[in-house]
Amino acid sequence: MRAVVDQILCVNKRQSIIQVSFTIMRKDTKNWLALADYDLETARHMLTTGRYLYVVFLCHLALEKILKAHVAEFTQEVPIKTHDLIYLVKKCELELSENHLDFIGKINTASIPTRYPDDLQRSLKEYPKSVVENYLDQTEELVKWLKQHQNLSK
Repeated sequence: MRAVVDQILCVNKRQSIIQVSFTIMRKDTKNWLALADYDLETARHMLTTGRYLYVVFLCHLALEKILKAHVAEFTQEVPIKTHDLIYLVKKCELELSENHLDFIGKINTASIPTRYPDDLQRSLKEYPKSVVENYLDQTEELVKWLKQHQNLSK
């Protein structure tokens, strides 16, 4: 459980009193953040090996996990099991830029076809290196923004 702790410290000889507040992040939040980083790093490795469908899949997973970190901190509850990024954004009441929202919708839609392609060859043509690099770049940008968001730094 998130604990907000207020401590009163005595400082210098005049016994000036200052109040310091700090937040302890939930253990599950820290784990979601570590998992998001792990998935993003794996996506980078998949790009270098030419496994482009897995890059998109792992980008989605990284965003899913960092959004679950936001949900955990915002609601103080364990996030439900879902892969729906739009639901997670709404659950933690994030206000995203139009570009970030568009990308969330785009990668949310790409999740199932890259995870379970009906036709592997067609999917590989839909997600060539240039497209996948763009997905990875946008994911990295969004993850960076999400890590700096006040939900995780209160």
